[in-house]
Order: sequence, then C-alpha cells, then structure tokens
Amino acid sequence: MTQTLSRPEAGEIGDGASYIAAARGLAALIDAEADGMESGRAISQPVVDAIAEKGLFWVLVPREWGGAGLGIVDSLKVIEELARSDGSTGWAVMANAFSTGIAAGYLAETGGHELFAGEDKGITAGMILPTGKGVRVDGGYKVTGTYGFASGSGHASWIGAGFVVHDDEGNPELGADGVSPVCRVAFIPRSEIEFLGGWDVMGMVATGSDNYAVTDVFVPEAHAMDTFSTVPTRPESVYKLGLLGIGVGGHAPVALGIAQRALEEIAVIAAAKTRPGYPSVIGDSDMFRREFATNEALLQAARRYVYDAHADAEAAAESGELDDEQRARLRQVTTWVQGVAQDVVTFAYNWGGSASIRNPSVLGRCHRDISVGAQHMLVEPMTLVEAAGPILAGYQNR
Repeated sequence: MTQTLSRPEAGEIGDGASYIAAARGLAALIDAEADGMESGRAISQPVVDAIAEKGLFWVLVPREWGGAGLGIVDSLKVIEELARSDGSTGWAVMANAFSTGIAAGYLAETGGHELFAGEDKGITAGMILPTGKGVRVDGGYKVTGTYGFASGSGHASWIGAGFVVHDDEGNPELGADGVSPVCRVAFIPRSEIEFLGGWDVMGMVATGSDNYAVTDVFVPEAHAMDTFSTVPTRPESVYKLGLLGIGVGGHAPVALGIAQRALEEIAVIAAAKTRPGYPSVIGDSDMFRREFATNEALLQAARRYVYDAHADAEAAAESGELDDEQRARLRQVTTWVQGVAQDVVTFAYNWGGSASIRNPSVLGRCHRDISVGAQHMLVEPMTLVEAAGPILAGYQNR
C-alpha cells in the first residue's frame, strides 16, 4: 500500500492513533466482504461486529461514557481509512458515528447517558431534518413522519427522526422570534421504526439508506434535542463545532478514501495492462504518468486542506469559539473535495478500461460510490456560494 504524504499514520496523533490503526487493520476483512455487501445492499454482520469491537462507532462519544472521546480530525481519519477499503462502509460508519456524536453532544445529559453510557452502547442513524410532526404531550412528544436516507440503519439501534413541534390543537409552536417553528430531533428505538426499503441506487449501495416511517411514537423529552442548537450539553470542545461542523465534515474523508483507493488500484493495473498503440504497458506511458502525477497531487492537496481546515476549527473550539470564516471553510472544503475526488476517480476509471467495467471491479465500485456520494445535499455546489461571503470578508479585511 502506498504511504502518502499526509494520510493518517499510526502514532501521528496521540490517542487517536490506535483508532486510526484499528480502522486500517480492518481493510482485509472489508475488502473481502465488499462485493457481497454491495449485492446484499447492507454492511455485513462480520464487518459490523469488527467495527464495533474496535469501538469505531463511538469515536465521538465521551470517554467517561466508554467512547473514544476523539477530536474531529482523528475521527475524520478513521472514516478515511474505512472508505479506502469500501466507500459504502466508510459512508455508513460516518453516518453512524457522526450522528452518534451529535446526539452525545446535544441531548440532555440524562438522555445521552441512557443511549451511550451503558454496556450496550447505542448506534444512531436516520434523518434529523424536521420533516415529521411531534405533538407535545406530558413528558415528551408523540412523533409521526416518513423519512428517507437512513444510511447505516441496518445495524443502528436508535433512529433519528426530525420533527416540528405542535401543540395539542395541531398548531406549530413558534420560537423566541415568534416566526420560526420549534424543531426537534427524536432518537427512537429501532423496534418502533417501520422500515420501508426504497434504496435502489447505482452506488453507495451497501449503505442501506432506506426510507422509514414513525407513527404516533412517544418520545421522552430526554431523547430529543433542538435541531438547530448551537450550545452543546457536553463540555468537550469537539461539540463546539456545532451540528453542521460535525455532521457535514464526515463527507470529506469518505471522498478522500474512495479516491485514494482508486489511485492504488490503477497503479497496480497500469503496471500490467496493455492497450493498442502503446509500446508496452500503459504504466510506462508518458501520458499516463503525467496524468497520474497531476491527480495524485490534487488528492494530496485536497487531503491537506481537509485536515488543516478541521484542525484550525478544532483548535479554535478548544480555546474559545469558531469565527465565521472558519465555519465557512469547513463548508467550502467539504464540498470542494467531492469534485477533486470525482476527478481523481474518473481518471483512474478511464485508464482502467475493461478492468473498470467488469463485475466485480473495485474501480467500478469506486466510480459508482463517488458519483452518488457527491450528489448529497450537504455538498451541493451552492454551499460554495454560501461559504464565499465570510471567506471574501477575510480577504477584504486583511
């Protein structure tokens, strides 16, 4: 395996090193299971068990509750390693671990403790946007709604369900501004969820991002949190990154891992593959080597920016609060890296020729996965427009 300039290395960052190494150590198992997982449209039980055994679902859960208590940078590097083995696995664990981190950091202390501090630690998944309806009742809410994109729900024990709060007369409750509705996220035991299927897609197939429904389920207040809260309930600095800072950033290392794997695959293929018009294997071609060096540099640069931007944000959270430009850069880099990764994977896929299109094919899977991952609404190109304002202001005020 190629060791690159700034890929996560065991021993690189204190306590996170063992978790990064553990994620890397699962590569052989995940690789062996990947084709079966794609055809079965779910992460296999051996992979789920191995990830749980290494504690990777709980990298963002506080140490006092038995989690890893990692910062954001180390958590991202864990996800990159898993995605390098298989894009769907990286994506599903990202969805689980990062939504679990949000729940741990923003639920009331009693609720977070109930979900994550016991011997049977909870794993979350599901949609947190307020598309459902929750009627306020004594001690909590009665929640009803239909949701989609429950990545990683096949092995999750608690499913998120966002909702708008209504009073007992059916009227939406309004916030302090008198205009915006009060929105909450409930975490509901999977036994009370109706899974509807619906995940029939070309890539990220094994994430099992199915639709699901909740019908008049009681959710205690302790198992619900404010959808748009900016104030965590836990003291750890990572939670100061906010719901978007945690929830969005995880998409970046998935893209990095898929692109890294694509380069590794094409490097091996090019060393043996011949094509008409080439005097020897394509790996000896000046044209291939120039394109490989260019794309490899792009990936190195993208990786460096992803981790630098998050390291800067993490340092700011540790010492105080993030400023607007730091938050904008997290949005910028997470969206931008999707395009870089798509270009890198496309380069590898095109040079792979028939090796890319025959099933099973790692390059084919990389191409499908990055194509789907880049379509997520959280990395919609319009986020670059939104990020530009604070970044421009930083240039203008220097």
